Amino acid sequence: MSGLAPGLHLVATPIGTARDITLRALDTLRDADVLAAEDTRTLRHLMEIHGIPLNGRTVIAYHDHNGARVRPRLLQAMAEGKSVAYASDAGTPLVADPGFDLARAAREEGLGVTAAPGASAVLAALSLAGLPTDRFLFAGFLPAQKGARRAVLSELGQVPATVVFFESAKRCSPSLREILELWGDRQASLCRELTKRFEEVRTGSLSELIAGVDADPPRGEIVLVIDRDRAEVGADRVEDALRQALKTMSVKDAAKVVSEAVGAPRRDIYQMALDLSRQGSDGA
Repeated sequence: MSGLAPGLHLVATPIGTARDITLRALDTLRDADVLAAEDTRTLRHLMEIHGIPLNGRTVIAYHDHNGARVRPRLLQAMAEGKSVAYASDAGTPLVADPGFDLARAAREEGLGVTAAPGASAVLAALSLAGLPTDRFLFAGFLPAQKGARRAVLSELGQVPATVVFFESAKRCSPSLREILELWGDRQASLCRELTKRFEEVRTGSLSELIAGVDADPPRGEIVLVIDRDRAEVGADRVEDALRQALKTMSVKDAAKVVSEAVGAPRRDIYQMALDLSRQGSDGA
């Protein structure tokens, strides 16, 4: 048995540059009794780069197509007191990744689950996009079928948050056009090949990004980051929302909730909330 605690260890792996991996992740891959991966070749290559020997261990494939069959084997190993390290193809396990069912099953069996956190294409894109990050929603890949895709976009268009998608180069232009049609011309960012040699970040309105994609089609793995709806909200509506919020919240909390809901600067909303609070005190 290894020095790792028994149970499931979720290991974040690089999204491009092999050096973007934590020391703890390397220790976990070195010491785990059992290795499982979405792509066994990718994990073996990563371990070779960092000089981590297999020492007789096999790397068990665990992905969408075999999860139901392989999962009991991994759970049994954990139940026997072994440590199982699971790594996705790239990035953080369970983020657009088949490891979710494995982690849930381990918890349901009362087995330990821990994470060696690290690289994430979602967080890297948010860091580079130049859009608000105080509230964001990761929506994974859009459905391939048009009807399902439009239904998802119609629902997500109402979310008062920055929205992040994964997309392929082939579907990038059609997806951007559909988002523009349903959401309007919001600010957005197209991030591709993050941390790799040809990393690129394009920013602008959706219409500007579409024009750029048509002129210079992007290649590689793409993350789309779309701003929340910035349509003008009337002062009367903001004031009504603040009055309701102030019935149960402090000025600070009311300003925070309303500013996030309407997509307006918190400082301006806070001042309005402060004025309304004072008016209420004077009236009392």
